[in-house]
Amino acid sequence: MVTNTSGKKKTAVARATVSEGEGRVRINSQPVELVEPELSQLKMLEPFRIAGDDLRTQVDIDVSISGGGFAGQADAARTAIARGLVQHLQDAELRDAYMEFDRSLLVNDSRQSEPKKWGGPGARARYQKSYR
Repeated sequence: MVTNTSGKKKTAVARATVSEGEGRVRINSQPVELVEPELSQLKMLEPFRIAGDDLRTQVDIDVSISGGGFAGQADAARTAIARGLVQHLQDAELRDAYMEFDRSLLVNDSRQSEPKKWGGPGARARYQKSYR
């Protein structure tokens, strides 16, 4: 059985495919162990630490990520992997454990950066005014 899920954070979108296997986790067709920086790697593998590492040996996960920076991509991948595991195993206890640990493991973070507006250098900041 193959399960497809997705996760989003800022402008990053991750699509995960979970299938029966022997524990291979690939991010954009390369092993998760090669992902840099290491912080991203730890974030992506968080769902396995909560579920137990014995679970990792039962499934293969292939994640493709596009858009965003390394932090947004790591969070998007984390959400996609956690959702995929819950859907693939159909485990309510695992779902509750994820929700208790961190809701963003199963729910996309819908926050987006505000668009820049006229009259200033950013979304809210305005250009300074000089009297002399």
